[in-house]
This record gives sequence, C-alpha cells and structure tokens, in this order.
Amino acid sequence: MVSGFEVPTVDISAYVHEGSPGARRRVAEQIDDACRTVGFIQIVGHGVPAAVTTGIANAIDGFFEQPLETKKEYMRPKRENRGYTPPKTESLSYTIGIDPITRMNDFFEAYNVGVTRADFPDAELPVEEYPDNTWPVEPAGFRPQVEAYFAQARRVARTLTDIFADALGVGRDFFEPFTRHSLDVLRMNNYALPPGSIELGAEMTGMGEHTDFGVVTVLWADQVAGLQVLGRDGLWHDVQPADDAFLVNLGDVMARVTNDQWMSTLHRVKPPIIDGTIVRRRSAAFFEDGDPAALVQPLASFVPEGDEPLYAPVTLKEHITAKLEGLKSLKKNLNAEREAARVTTAVGA
Repeated sequence: MVSGFEVPTVDISAYVHEGSPGARRRVAEQIDDACRTVGFIQIVGHGVPAAVTTGIANAIDGFFEQPLETKKEYMRPKRENRGYTPPKTESLSYTIGIDPITRMNDFFEAYNVGVTRADFPDAELPVEEYPDNTWPVEPAGFRPQVEAYFAQARRVARTLTDIFADALGVGRDFFEPFTRHSLDVLRMNNYALPPGSIELGAEMTGMGEHTDFGVVTVLWADQVAGLQVLGRDGLWHDVQPADDAFLVNLGDVMARVTNDQWMSTLHRVKPPIIDGTIVRRRSAAFFEDGDPAALVQPLASFVPEGDEPLYAPVTLKEHITAKLEGLKSLKKNLNAEREAARVTTAVGA
C-alpha cells in the first residue's frame, strides 16, 4: 500500500515575534489543516535557544547514566507522577483500555517534574494534584538545565494554545479555564538500558500505543528511529524530528473539544534492536495537561445539527485520573473506546 502520510512542518515565528495579522492567519490555517489531517506537527521558528536543548540533553545523559540503584532512590509514589520510573513498570496501552500488544510492559525509564502548588501562590490547590518535585543530587547541573527547558517548552505550549484559539475561531479567553492552573509535566525518557538486560529475539515495545491526555504535547527528541504515528490509513508510520524542530501533537482535550475533527493521534515507540542492543534514544516531552477543574466537552459548532456529541462532558481531573490509573496501576481505562478501536484495527500492529 502506498501511503501519502507526512507530518507537516509549520513555522510559528509570526506568533513568537508578533508578526503581521496576515502572517499569523496563515500559521493558524496551517495548524488547523495539520490538526485535522495528522494531529502531529513539526514546528520551527519556536525561539527556543540551542543552548537550552543542549542543556536538557546533558541533563538526561547525566542522570540516566547513573547506576539503577542510585536512580531508584528518586522514585515517588505512583499517584504523584513525579521522580524516577524504572524500566518495565508502566504500560501506556492500558490508558486506552487495551492489553499491551507485546508480552512485557513499556521498555524505557523516565524522570518527571512538573508544576507545584507553590507555582500558584494566589490559589489554594490540592497538594496531591500539584506535588513538589524531587531534584537529584547528581548531576550538579540537572535542576537548572531542566528548569530552563521547562520554561521554554511551557512558553511554546502557551503560544500553541493562542494559535489553536485563532484556528478554531474562538477568543483567546476560551483556553483560559484550561491553562489557568494547568498540570504541566515534563517527562524525560531514556531507551538505552544496560547491556545484558535485553532478551535476544524478544518482541518488545519501547512505549505502548497511546494518546496524550491533555491539551498539547511539545516533544524534543533525538533523530533516532522509534517513534511511530498511526495514520488515517490504519498504518503505523515512522516519524523523526527535523533539524531544530519540535514535534507537537494534540492531546485528548482537543479531540473532545472539536468532536474529533482535530485528532489526538495514537502513537508509540518501537526501539530498533541491533545485535540484542537497543539503539540509544532520548526524549523530553512537555505535557500541557490542563486545569483539573476545567470541563471538557465538544463545542456546539463542531457537532452537526441533529447529531449527538461523540463525547460526554467530563472534568479534566476525571479524564486524567482514568488515564493515570492505566499508566501507573496497570488498570484498563474503559472510557477510551474510540482510541482502543483505532489500535485494534491498525494494520501491521
């Protein structure tokens, strides 16, 4: 089967540097088309300094190269979504209510940081939803490098929500309930594990099939094969970031708000194995997950007259809690029928 699948590249500099109304309109139109057809976008012109992306790569390398027992000292209770996650302890497939396609859980390790209650001093927020971060002692530069990247990725995500508002023809204030106290999280991933930990010939998944939970994801990643996106053709397609580009994909919130006219695209990671060794791949995914109190439901303008909305109203807290139960507790999320159906009918799964 010949596929025309392609992740479009969009230069968002007109929004980063206050371009002309016409230039911003063209960007919004390009984003709208990409969100309707692919759900993944390569963005350039984002304004993130190269020193910041070099810094996050160094932070990832410095932390994950430590012994496993040292890294395990930074594990946190699963419900907090912070700190270190060892390999094979999560399964993202459960977040959409299906069993992992392979016979083991996701084959990667990760480190999470995110916004805390202290970031919103004027609001009384529950500590269980906005827990403090754990910062490793080593490497010494980890915290400043990660915080610098977090700030830049957060800025890019907020810029994207401005573009989304223009693309959807709604006011900028439409997204304010979602971003007011957004549960922003940065997850740093590492797919290179110690020699001898891989069973030769074993079928394994680096990261299982899933959609992202919130509003939008901003991803920095190595230019190493592994990331795959499920296209409208039912095929899994390899995707790698272009030079100096971030990969951006929509989360479930945007699919629900647009009644599936914009796509929360299913994706996974299939690490290449050469002579029994996984080729090293690193990534840093910034998730703008949204405010737990926000109500998510389709806009009336996206529901054809006489039709029922594809999604019932749900608070972001309810939605994300169900997703995290699948990820952390390995319990199937039974409220993701539409996503699960797309995976089970995929070709070459």
